[in-house]
Amino acid sequence: MTESHGRFVWYELMTTDVEAAKAFYAKVVGWGMQDAAVPGISYTLLTIGEVSVGGLVQLPEDARRMGAEPRWLGYVAVNDVDATAGRISQLGGAVHVPPADIPDIGRFSIVADPQMATLALVKWLKPGQAETDELNKPGRVGWHELLAADGEKAFPFYSGLFGWRKAEAEIDPASTYQPFSAGNQTIGGMFTKPAIVPVPFWLYYFNVADIAAAAEHVNALGGQILEGPVDVPGGSRVARCADPLGAMFALIEKRKDKAVGYFERGVSPPGAGGRRWSW
Repeated sequence: MTESHGRFVWYELMTTDVEAAKAFYAKVVGWGMQDAAVPGISYTLLTIGEVSVGGLVQLPEDARRMGAEPRWLGYVAVNDVDATAGRISQLGGAVHVPPADIPDIGRFSIVADPQMATLALVKWLKPGQAETDELNKPGRVGWHELLAADGEKAFPFYSGLFGWRKAEAEIDPASTYQPFSAGNQTIGGMFTKPAIVPVPFWLYYFNVADIAAAAEHVNALGGQILEGPVDVPGGSRVARCADPLGAMFALIEKRKDKAVGYFERGVSPPGAGGRRWSW
């Protein structure tokens, strides 16, 4: 098990139709569903075997009235949620949900970087509560990608906050795609978003055994393939997608135990059909 500080340890889908989302992701990614509701709050755990890898929750009505739409939210483990949230504010970011306790689970906060890409902070009550180093296992998130307003300016913020380091990948030396590592493991990349994407956001790549079959399920169940499937350096195939409720996500079929490389960007995603990238 690796040190969890600065690692993505949880993923949560906030959606407008929980039952539709359950059926969609169970088929596309292969997750099991486990009810974890508490009085006043409905919550579904996304599982691989006996292991919980994420959650699914109804998007609050007040958030919808303020314009919030279905989205995936990644949680990064930190040693001190309050101190990290305070530092984000000092560095020009925003704290959307102030630090608060989740009974018997831990402490969390929902924040945004200075370019307004949203993510969450968490500190579990139980050390080692979430797996952090199993990027290659089926059903896990195998890659984390930041579509930033300015990729070069984004990296120093995250490096100073979480200790991320620049990593190398099999990419065009002239490209601006920057892979990054947490500890000794390359876990994602960041780059300046295409003009078609109006708002910076984090995109999460879910591991699947057969990306062609998963993509067929996306289309058959009312989702959209916005880009791909396409081969990328490093020996993988990837696709960017949207679920039927509009939440963006990606799929990855890993063929080698390597970091994901760069694939063609900077153009309108083929097949997007004018879709509004709403994050």
